[in-house]
Amino acid sequence: MADYLLPNHFLSLPRPDAHIGSPEGVPDTSTLAAADFDVDNRTGFMPPQPPLTRLPSEWETWEEVLEDAVEKRIKLGSRDDLTDKDKEISEGWRETVRKMPVLSTDGLFKSEFLLRRAHHVLSYMMHFYIHSQPPTCSEIHIPRSLTLPLLRVSAQLQLPPVVTYSDDVLYNWRYKEPATLDDPYRIPTIDNIKCDNTLFTGTNDEQEFYLASARVELRGVEALELMRLTMDEAFVGDAIAFRRITAYLHAMAEVIRGMTQQLLRVREGCDPAVFYNEIRPWFKGADSGQKKWIFDGLDEDPTLLDPEELSGPSAGQSSMIHALDVFFGVDQYSHSLTLSGSFSSTSAESNATYHPPNKKSFLDRMQIYMPRYHRAFLRHLAANPRPLRSLVSAHAEDAPELLGAYNAAVTALKEFRDAHMRIVAVYIIGPSRKVPTAKVAEKDEEKEILKGTGGTDLVKFLKGVRDRTASAVMPAEKR
Repeated sequence: MADYLLPNHFLSLPRPDAHIGSPEGVPDTSTLAAADFDVDNRTGFMPPQPPLTRLPSEWETWEEVLEDAVEKRIKLGSRDDLTDKDKEISEGWRETVRKMPVLSTDGLFKSEFLLRRAHHVLSYMMHFYIHSQPPTCSEIHIPRSLTLPLLRVSAQLQLPPVVTYSDDVLYNWRYKEPATLDDPYRIPTIDNIKCDNTLFTGTNDEQEFYLASARVELRGVEALELMRLTMDEAFVGDAIAFRRITAYLHAMAEVIRGMTQQLLRVREGCDPAVFYNEIRPWFKGADSGQKKWIFDGLDEDPTLLDPEELSGPSAGQSSMIHALDVFFGVDQYSHSLTLSGSFSSTSAESNATYHPPNKKSFLDRMQIYMPRYHRAFLRHLAANPRPLRSLVSAHAEDAPELLGAYNAAVTALKEFRDAHMRIVAVYIIGPSRKVPTAKVAEKDEEKEILKGTGGTDLVKFLKGVRDRTASAVMPAEKR
């Protein structure tokens, strides 16, 4: 047998360049596995086609009831400006939900697209139902007409039965302009989509809030390709590979800075007061308040379990940000068990309390709320046998440019989290201080600690993640 490779063997082919692509005539097989994780090489974690906007006629009842809530502008039950007419409309709509038939979900299981749309419709309906109720309710009962189909769909998708980041960002967009024959292969970009398929408030502010996250996702797509190229070069591990990895890491730092710019664009169209008072309350999960959510009808199906994960949608559920953490090896810092985001039973001040090993950090727990294929992608990324951080640490002395590039990328990620902190300050902390004292007293769940929609002690948690990310920068003299 010959001891050399033929010129056309795939191991003999030239390495693809990140900016030029594969040489002419050379098949690019680098993205074939991406389909296994529902990650598109052009749009990343965002689907390349618009999500389904309506279920088939068999489930038209769900669509009509959700549509009714949106069109009637069902209002938050906690608002102090509700009129008797508002209350009557809300209760009439909730009565409609209670009287809905329990529709079969069997036909949905044949399609991931149908399941996603069903989860979107049913979870939005549930949040409308829960948060339109008056704050005097001691318990929240979800009617069996919602409980049974929502829990069945959620079990099939391996998702919690609540509105998630994927419901209001990844699968809640459409093109600004209808498709034309001149552009049959159009894909979503930062400038050609809107996120208004379903809105709690019907406001442009809400649409802009979702759109800011969608823009971050789309701006980060290039980072996924740079990750792949970096891992390919790490496999080779020679001097040429290190030079290329250095270039890729500098490029990733630039991508992350671009993601930061897109994040900050939320200020262009979303008013902080509108967000805090009118939009944000709709997102809250059961762990953001003190009222228990009771799923009626659960005993009718022995295959269903009483949900334990009931956090609201959160930026912490973005697979893109988690992918960056994992790739840079920052997750061992930012996903620390001491950053659980939970509260001490004895003190409102203790956010970063120690939890036993069987407990998960907040960011690890947020992965439960991601689409299952995206979770698989993160596991695959974490299983990389040649972790980037270990490679950089091992060659920091003989390849100082590599260390500098790595630190530049991690610093860019830390600056992204700085920007997130500024957004939180403008959209949550600032408006919370303007709420009248009497109103704050009514909001027992926010009276002592400002919670995130995921149930975290918001300020301390975000500062902790940001600071832990900064600590992941590797000094040249001490590794």
